[in-house]
Amino acid sequence: MIGPLATALIVLALVIVLSAVVAAGRNRPMGTVLLVMLALLELGLLVQAGFAIAGLIGGRGPADTATLVGYLAGTLVIPPGAVFLGLAERSRWGSAVVAVGAFAVCVMVGR
Repeated sequence: MIGPLATALIVLALVIVLSAVVAAGRNRPMGTVLLVMLALLELGLLVQAGFAIAGLIGGRGPADTATLVGYLAGTLVIPPGAVFLGLAERSRWGSAVVAVGAFAVCVMVGR
């Protein structure tokens, strides 16, 4: 994993959490800004996963590769799921779902 990229992903995920909490507090559904930020987060996660998989193939991975692959797969699935649920629920709870999803990504990348 690339340390500076992981830090940037954590910061971006926290910005998404803050934005989604503000939107939910203002009783707003998920908007375009959250959608774009989630797309950027997914793009960064794909880059990070690519480097991690390349490291695994090159033999520079951790001893417990199953855990790493599980975390990589989980972080890649959460943002699209949050987008789907956020767009499906056109109330403040859609923004709340996005906040929870972004926080989960933040924790998983940090782990």
